[in-house]
Amino acid sequence: MLLSHRARLLELWRIAAAYRIDTHLSVEEAPQLQPLARLIRLHPAAWGKKHQPNAIKYALEDMGTLFLKLGQLLSTRRDLVPPEIIEQLVQLQDKVKPFDSDVAIAQIQDSKYGLGQSIATLFARFDVKPLAAASIAQVHTAALHDGREVVVKVVRPDIRTTIVADFELLRELANWASARIEAARAIHIIDIVEDYRQVMLNELDLTLEADNTTQMRNNFLGSALMYVPEVYDAAKNVMVMERIQGVPISQVEVFDQLGYNRAALAEKGLTIFFTQVFRDNFFHADMHPGNVFVETPPVKTLTADMAAVNLGHEPRYIGLDCAIMGTLSKDDQLIVARMLLAVMNNNFTAMVDIVSRAGWIPPNTDKHALMRDMKRTVGPMLQKSINDIDFAGVLMQILDIARRHHMSIPPQLMLLLKTLVHVEGLGRDLYPDLDIWSLAKPILSSWIKEQLDPMRNLQHLRQQLPEILLSTTDIPKLLDQGLQSLASQGSRQDSQLREIQQIRADMLNDRRRDWLALSGFAMFIAIATQIGWFAPIFYLLAIVVVIWRVLT
Repeated sequence: MLLSHRARLLELWRIAAAYRIDTHLSVEEAPQLQPLARLIRLHPAAWGKKHQPNAIKYALEDMGTLFLKLGQLLSTRRDLVPPEIIEQLVQLQDKVKPFDSDVAIAQIQDSKYGLGQSIATLFARFDVKPLAAASIAQVHTAALHDGREVVVKVVRPDIRTTIVADFELLRELANWASARIEAARAIHIIDIVEDYRQVMLNELDLTLEADNTTQMRNNFLGSALMYVPEVYDAAKNVMVMERIQGVPISQVEVFDQLGYNRAALAEKGLTIFFTQVFRDNFFHADMHPGNVFVETPPVKTLTADMAAVNLGHEPRYIGLDCAIMGTLSKDDQLIVARMLLAVMNNNFTAMVDIVSRAGWIPPNTDKHALMRDMKRTVGPMLQKSINDIDFAGVLMQILDIARRHHMSIPPQLMLLLKTLVHVEGLGRDLYPDLDIWSLAKPILSSWIKEQLDPMRNLQHLRQQLPEILLSTTDIPKLLDQGLQSLASQGSRQDSQLREIQQIRADMLNDRRRDWLALSGFAMFIAIATQIGWFAPIFYLLAIVVVIWRVLT
């Protein structure tokens, strides 16, 4: 029940009112926000207070990690959010309010969840002032005793309790929405909340992030596309990794000053995304600008007349914050690739057929109507650059089509869609004229051909042959178990048949008793209405008949 979370709801209401975030809402352009703005103004915390700069940033910080994450997602959506609010949300990527450095040092030295050694033993230099602070952790710069420059990531203290409590509230909201809104059921919103809850809790364990970082580093070793820093040490609340030279992808003016080709960077970023999804099946699912950097030489100050810098190679992306990673099953991976390729070929009949074979729509769905709706919604996107595509609007239309046609979308696909929202937002900022379709089509075509290549599948079968041969030794045992299962299933069916026959007999007996009781009741009532002094006796007999039927 939402009422069980009334304390948290009241706290969120108070925070929104204290910062007067209603003054940042464009109620004239979005009248549906008017009731929310009015509710915020009613709270006593809003009385006597005026518009405050950066109020939304500060409010989201006070509301907690989940709201910070929401702000980070929206910070990439310049097509949805007004510029004055975007300026505040961008600061949430790496300019969240830091926690005390003494607490950070205590976490690092902690023997249970930290590295279990003193700062002096671990580092030759440790910079007390944080380099950056984000929603989950903050980062300090340091140097190891062998001279290597590192960054030290430390989880915010006591963050788990707040996250767990907020997810309880979010689960209730998901249950409420799923019970009342068909679109929420279509996207499995309850499963999405549960999956994201686990993802967020995993994000608090930096040993898991260290493992993810190492895996992604191995996937891109020697790559000209992306560089992933090396992890040197990790514990539950602390991670020490290689320090890199780069700037967030949102700082496009820096790329212009350094002479970087923004179009080439945008194409490289999209190639990285498709490579992670289809080649590695291990994709970064939290790609807000604070987590995606571009390689630069050591630059402390930037000036308008600074000369272009030659790195000696084309600038690469730098992958950071690998806490939230996504994977797809092999079947879903192939389905997504074939769907995207069908859309790019403007073949919506094939796309609907793929969705149908995947079991994402009911058998009685009007496939022609679904094909027509998808072609009308998605078709116009194919002729546009990324700057001309209202990706979020199209996504909402697709979800509306899914609702109307009772389409079921797996939760992992929703995580992929969330990643696409990030990628599209980053691409829009970096190079708005990027033609995502012409770049993606050959990548997808090549990957699908590779997956369906008979020689590749034969080689895969040859590799599995020893395991298949070994499994044949279990055939006699499996046959025996199957025969025993059939025998026990036959006896269970006989028992169930007898139970059904007994239930049928009981139902017939009940029906006979109903008719006897009804006939007796009607007869005694009829007699009672026709005689005088003895009428009470027959009324009493009618009541006795009813009691008899109730008791039997």
